[in-house]
Amino acid sequence: MSDSTTTAELAFRELRADEFPRVWPIFQAVIATGDTYSYPPDLSMEQAREWWTTPPSRCFVAERDEEILGCYMFKPNQPGLGDHVANAGYMVSPRARGQGIAGKMCEHSMQQARQAGFTAMQFNFVVSTNTTAVRLWQRLGFTIVGQVPGAFRHAVHGPTDIYVMHRAL
Repeated sequence: MSDSTTTAELAFRELRADEFPRVWPIFQAVIATGDTYSYPPDLSMEQAREWWTTPPSRCFVAERDEEILGCYMFKPNQPGLGDHVANAGYMVSPRARGQGIAGKMCEHSMQQARQAGFTAMQFNFVVSTNTTAVRLWQRLGFTIVGQVPGAFRHAVHGPTDIYVMHRAL
């Protein structure tokens, strides 16, 4: 069940549920800003752990020298007849941003999703003002297939559009 590969000094491995406290500081830092994820800022670690590590969700970490720099989760986008399309979310430690970690995690997640039998990947909720992520996902082959006006209550900008992004695997 555990996959371990190394890419440009980053090691990827599947995170066990009992290890989730190691990624919790990253998770908290990302959701506290209120600018990229719809998770409430007061989300509990137990709820986050359940969402990111309970099957069918699978959580992986990107480590360098045993320090976790980022994590991602992927799962079926929908149950039943929509379970051939993966959904994923990525979080990078604030101190590790700008090092290409999100892109490497996305590439790793697409490989893992292919191996798990998924035929496509879809991001349901990419905040339009998160232009760094939008450009990265586009560079990795994702296209904007939908836009929902004002679907995100951005901490600074107020009601903000979100994109649905998709790519075949």
